[in-house]
Amino acid sequence: MEFDYLVIGAGSAGSVLASRLSEDPQVRVGLVEAGPADRSVLIHCPAGLAVLAKNGQANWGFETVPQPGLGGRRGYQPRGKVLGGSSSVNAMIYVRGQREDYDAWAAAGNPGWGFDDLLPYFLRAEDNARGASAWHGTGGPLHVMDLCDPNPHSAAFVEAGRQAGFPVNTDFNGPTQEGVGMYQVTHRRGERCSAAKAYLAPAMARPNLTVITGAQALRVVLDGRRAVGVEVQRGGRREALRARAEVLLSAGALQSPQLLMLSGIGPADELQRHGIAIAHALPGVGRNLHDHVDVVQVVDAPRITDLFGLSLPGAWAVWRGIGRWRRERRGLLTTNFAEAGGFLRTDAAEATPDIQLHFVIGKLVDHGRKTVFGHGYSCHVCLLRPRSRGALTLASANPLDAPRIDPNFLADDDDTARLVRGFKLMRRILQQPALAALGGRELAASAGAQSDAQIEAFIRSHADTIYHPVGTCRMGPDEQAVVDARLRVHGLQGLRVVDASVMPRVVSGNTNAPVIAMAEKAVDLIRADARGAAPAVPQAQPEPAAA
Repeated sequence: MEFDYLVIGAGSAGSVLASRLSEDPQVRVGLVEAGPADRSVLIHCPAGLAVLAKNGQANWGFETVPQPGLGGRRGYQPRGKVLGGSSSVNAMIYVRGQREDYDAWAAAGNPGWGFDDLLPYFLRAEDNARGASAWHGTGGPLHVMDLCDPNPHSAAFVEAGRQAGFPVNTDFNGPTQEGVGMYQVTHRRGERCSAAKAYLAPAMARPNLTVITGAQALRVVLDGRRAVGVEVQRGGRREALRARAEVLLSAGALQSPQLLMLSGIGPADELQRHGIAIAHALPGVGRNLHDHVDVVQVVDAPRITDLFGLSLPGAWAVWRGIGRWRRERRGLLTTNFAEAGGFLRTDAAEATPDIQLHFVIGKLVDHGRKTVFGHGYSCHVCLLRPRSRGALTLASANPLDAPRIDPNFLADDDDTARLVRGFKLMRRILQQPALAALGGRELAASAGAQSDAQIEAFIRSHADTIYHPVGTCRMGPDEQAVVDARLRVHGLQGLRVVDASVMPRVVSGNTNAPVIAMAEKAVDLIRADARGAAPAVPQAQPEPAAA
């Protein structure tokens, strides 16, 4: 069990790394995943995500510590535990974020990470059904498309947004992000196109790629200042896996820093508190945790038939939908639920949108984790660039214990004020004629919140994450950074982190597509370092037209 490259975590980043690095037949790659293979039909059928969200299948199912900003409630932190990681259980939305997100990374001392640097990697990864352009790629592993059978009520939301005075945007990944519209999704022929399906599945037959499932990483093995392997637990037994060239941590924003600390790499006081010998003091490990905080307004609309609410018409629709999906890979079960949405500015003075909307056909009580009777629709409002910062720390020195997750939601008053303004914009859209025609009624929990103070109270009692934790192994040149601009852990050799944990600041949108592009770039950095040369840059597309 000795490899050139040992990748820990088979999620969005790990799948890319293992597939791309194993393209070289002279390189031996090992990929370690704690979860099982992605065989469940609930993963491959897009609408299966509604069940995955409730039953915890293929999911670590973490919780935060009690959050003072949320009235002492614990937040839910689902993370994929399966080949494909969170890309196998997410809502499949393909969004890159804003140019300014990446340019801010570069300006913070991370050369090579501006938007123009990353765009070629987005294009390399993408096989967009709309065809190639300055903004979209074709021929890449990740299939991106418009929904084949969108719910007609999603179009009603877009029309309501137009009626409320917002521009309609037909491409959130085009020249501008602002407006309301339909999301593109990572689907292929009516099925989810996870990172595992896009990248790993075509590579599985390669003799130089070994994929090990059901193996939880326990610690990185160091020889002095060099990472030489990883200790894992599989089938109740501990095994040592060796890496001749590099260990690549892609366990995600919650578990990559946990694994570093379990290995004696991290803040000295945190390691000493748990009796872990300090191998390499690195104060920034686990710090800078932040996430997209989000709140949902739910509307009861009996005229709608959706897949969430329990009813005889709903059960019949599901039964018919199952038959059509099995026969044609079309119909109701190809939905990703969050079919439409928008990116809006809560203040005209904002240079770019600071909130995101996800419109869902279904009553998402407790963010969809509770089963409800009857039908309706919901709308998320998400804060794109939160100022609040928390930390990921250890609960104990036992590698099998979940980490201690504290995003510190709504600790900054600016976050709360923006979310209140965003909630009012969302409500304005939902009250427009296009949706009012459905005869819906806002649930009492939010309907009574009219003043800013009442809306804030509703938010604090109902908000939670929309599942985009980042930042805990921050990229940068300063003493609080964990990795450099080549994603190498500061002060160590043979060890990189490649996942959302290295983001200095969360992108303005869903994080799956950015992580895949970051991993594509990381492959070039790894290959260049192995050759002792500068990384090759993918051939540029024509310069995109200005917005």
